[in-house]
Amino acid sequence: MKNVFSFLKPYKIPISVAYSLTIIELMVELLLPFFLGKMINDGVMNKDLDTIMMWGLIMIGLAFTAFIAGIFNSFFASHTSLGFAYDVREKLFHKIQSFSFANLNQYPTSGLVTRFTNDVRQLQNTIFMALRIMTKAPLIVIGGVVMAFIVNAKLALIFLITVPLLVVFILWVLKVASQMFDMVQSRVDNVNRVMQENLAGMRLIKAFLRRNHEEERFTKANSDLATMTRSTFRFIEASMPILLFVMNLSLIFILWYGNSLAVSGQTSVGDVVAIVNYALRVAMAISMFTFIILAFSRAKASAERLNQVLSVNVDLVDHQDARDEAAVPSGKIEFDDISFKYPNQQEPVLNDISFQVNPGEKLAIIGATGSGKTSLFQLIPRLYNVINGNIYIDDKPITFYTLEQLRRSIGYVPQNPLLFTGSVTDNIAWGKEHASQEEVFQAARDAQIHETIMDLSDQYDTKIGQKGVNLSGGQKQRISIARALIRRPKILMLDDSTSALDLATESKLLDAIQHDDCTTLIITQKISTAMSADRILLMDNGEVLALGTHDELVVQSSLYRRIVESQFGKELPDAT
Repeated sequence: MKNVFSFLKPYKIPISVAYSLTIIELMVELLLPFFLGKMINDGVMNKDLDTIMMWGLIMIGLAFTAFIAGIFNSFFASHTSLGFAYDVREKLFHKIQSFSFANLNQYPTSGLVTRFTNDVRQLQNTIFMALRIMTKAPLIVIGGVVMAFIVNAKLALIFLITVPLLVVFILWVLKVASQMFDMVQSRVDNVNRVMQENLAGMRLIKAFLRRNHEEERFTKANSDLATMTRSTFRFIEASMPILLFVMNLSLIFILWYGNSLAVSGQTSVGDVVAIVNYALRVAMAISMFTFIILAFSRAKASAERLNQVLSVNVDLVDHQDARDEAAVPSGKIEFDDISFKYPNQQEPVLNDISFQVNPGEKLAIIGATGSGKTSLFQLIPRLYNVINGNIYIDDKPITFYTLEQLRRSIGYVPQNPLLFTGSVTDNIAWGKEHASQEEVFQAARDAQIHETIMDLSDQYDTKIGQKGVNLSGGQKQRISIARALIRRPKILMLDDSTSALDLATESKLLDAIQHDDCTTLIITQKISTAMSADRILLMDNGEVLALGTHDELVVQSSLYRRIVESQFGKELPDAT
């Protein structure tokens, strides 16, 4: 929690002003019963109208002062809580942007979304209420007891018994409620996850007629959340009657004992009225403790969840010997005895991988699903670190380059193209900051998508829906490729990114890429695509089985021959 609430440091002045105004309101709250007692003793009991008017005007003036202080207190509380929430979201987003894939795998997307929304909002509301009323409530309890002793120590003795008991009880409720709200937030994560998966896979759900199944899954998640929330609120709300019961017993005792003292002449009516007013204020303040417990329990759980993300140790950073000014000059790639496994997995997905790609060369990588092709790709831009061996870029260890310089030199097109909400131009230019319109056009021409864009309703200004829902698979792939090409990278990586293209379009695209001075790696399942490459890397079960041209692999590898035969539908002549 300390890490999260450190974001309040820039708001020391607004917080100080808000608390100063709270003190003014508090002083008025504590003085009004005292002055009321004075008015009764000196004015009402003596039938002195001037005294009654004097104390009445003083009390009205104090009430107006508290009203003005409350208005300004709300302003500074709002300023602080809103600024705090803004800063936390900024830091949280920046932190997540620095995560490696291994870090991201620790948290489901729904959990991160909940932290950005529910958890930050909960802390924002709690800080506002803390500056506005939460701090005042315990101070009213303390101040009310002190003022009661000033007025009449005998009557106030009851507070020494009830208040400590209630404080201990409240602390216990706070501890249990905090644990329960942590479980509530985890169930909120689960509901968000189910919702997110359903919205993303709505087409698939309808196609497979799985609506009933998904409704049952959501109902279970929603029911778990409702049950846990209901239990938590019932537990907290059960504390309210206990608090009020004890305080009402105290109030009854004060009235009975005060009446006895007044009848015997040991105290005045005004003092009894003042003590009763303080008891009522203390009772109201303590009744607010249920609300305070509720808010702080949720805030504590939210703060701990945010702190989990903010304190994550990012495991992929620039090497201490990395040179920021170093840039990839030509794009030569060498894997030297590389082994790799994903975090929290026992078995490696790549074993003793060694090969070299020359500058400007086009290398096709083929293999069965799960053979390690995409895992190999992810090591080149250092989305993960290797566990054994070394990767060299232009004869320099990959750690010689900063992450920024290395990735600026790479154009990467993932297996599943992701487009962002915005125009076509926005999505292509996303690959290069400050890209000109002509660069966008040229990248689109190279990706064989320019003519298709020109046929759209608003051409390059056409709005793309979330994840490109209004485009075909081939259109999304080509826009993703254009986004990579606009960078004019030294290394271009296409992860099965032409699977939705027809052979003619794919051929034109690969020919256009050939004109760029870049090293190209293509993961593909199509032999026709692989044959257009300079060499082919055949992988299986995380290992390199063969490396060479198409003709060489037909001779060297029986597996490659079977793949060719299955795709071409005929048996190849015996290589011998």
